[in-house]
Amino acid sequence: MSKEIVIIGGGIVGLSSAYFLQKEGHQVTVIDKSDITSGASFVNAGYLTPSHIIPIASPGKINQGLKWMFNSASPFYMKPRLDWDFIKWSWYFKKSSTAQKVEKAIPVIKDINLLSRDLFEEIKASGDLGNFHLERKGLLMLYKTQKAYEHELEVANKASFLGLEVNELNKKQLLEIEPNIAIDAEGAIHYECDGHMTPTEFMPKMLTYLKEAGVDIRINEEVLDVKIGLNKIQEIQTTKGSYTADEFILAAGSWSGQFSKKLKMSLPLQAGKGYRINVSRPIGISMPAILMESSMAVTPMNGFTRFAGTMEFSGINTKIRKERVEAIANGAKNFYPDLEITAEEKSNAKTGMRPVTPDGLPYIGRSTTLENLVFATGHAMMGWSLGPATGKLISELVDAKKTSMDISAFNPQRKF
Repeated sequence: MSKEIVIIGGGIVGLSSAYFLQKEGHQVTVIDKSDITSGASFVNAGYLTPSHIIPIASPGKINQGLKWMFNSASPFYMKPRLDWDFIKWSWYFKKSSTAQKVEKAIPVIKDINLLSRDLFEEIKASGDLGNFHLERKGLLMLYKTQKAYEHELEVANKASFLGLEVNELNKKQLLEIEPNIAIDAEGAIHYECDGHMTPTEFMPKMLTYLKEAGVDIRINEEVLDVKIGLNKIQEIQTTKGSYTADEFILAAGSWSGQFSKKLKMSLPLQAGKGYRINVSRPIGISMPAILMESSMAVTPMNGFTRFAGTMEFSGINTKIRKERVEAIANGAKNFYPDLEITAEEKSNAKTGMRPVTPDGLPYIGRSTTLENLVFATGHAMMGWSLGPATGKLISELVDAKKTSMDISAFNPQRKF
């Protein structure tokens, strides 16, 4: 039966949800406060990452954040501030960062990543969006030190045990796989299971397809208020009008925590700001890579190479800290000694806000208090990778179908 559905948020998760819901015959409206040309869905590293099986909430992470708290150029920066939501989230994050909880999360993260990678490939094969950049070259985890190698080898062994394709590369093999740029690294773990894309190409193509398929895309429109009654959302009011629907999907990314307060709910969530620098000239990089000691990502995209990284917890803001941009440029040169990122390239750096839950797992599922509300948010650094899988799961929840995987670990009302 066709339903009227309103999706709040037009990032990769919101648009993926619209894609699968309209395929099932539903009438879909997407509302976004921006013009859907910027933000985390446009500035991310474009990775499809079954290899990223360790959640951000892992042993030692909060202590690392506290150690780096007063260094605004550090890879994991937590700005000191008296904010009760942030303090509470930090406490939940610390409680979630145990070896036992990480081990429990690993197979779930792997399964949703594999589901999403396959769905990206199905979308491409369908021809719905025309042709777009998607490659399966894998991902290099480049390391300089024995400590970094041993850390990643432990992850690689777990990934291999779970059936993911992974290999080790020495210096000679690195040169063979990446011959056109000098690399200062001792070796790499090569996750052959991974892929990469160009988000700035995919997002406009998805928007065009959805509009042509009859999805109503409302941009530059912010939700101001929500009317609730009889355990349902009765209506939402925006800066441009009001909407009723059979189902509401909350896919507002880093703004989802604030929005939940309009619903009289607490949704522990913090915005983790990431940065990116694009280099549009040929530099010889052909393989996606994580530069381990620099804590950053490198992705050869369609027409440019992207250098991305850092996790900054400083609230929701678009302020660009020059020291963090410099840290990315310096981190890249540390591994690619012949690479010089220019002042102009650094001046064009952009940021995006990633919604981070206390345990690093997304919120995907129905509300237990509002029967026509479904959550689709909190994907942290895996938002791009998990977009299609989340969209597919949302469509199955709306249609009361058996979900493609067990989503109990993503319960939006879970306790921390």
